[in-house]
Amino acid sequence: MVLSKTSSSLRNCFFCGKQVSSGQGTMLVKNDGTVQWTCSNKCRKNLRILKRDPRKLKWTSKYVKGGVRVKK
Repeated sequence: MVLSKTSSSLRNCFFCGKQVSSGQGTMLVKNDGTVQWTCSNKCRKNLRILKRDPRKLKWTSKYVKGGVRVKK
């Protein structure tokens, strides 16, 4: 199977949402088969070690102004 450059460069960072170019970033494969790409060490540490929610951090594209609404 041959991948073109456009299909391999369409990865987004799982934490911040930035595009991850081919040959860059870190791939994490979980036990259930899901693949998580992170663009930098900053994103990897916030995701795995610090276990932060990207919706609460202003520097991510997943940030929600006004707070995260949780259904009860």
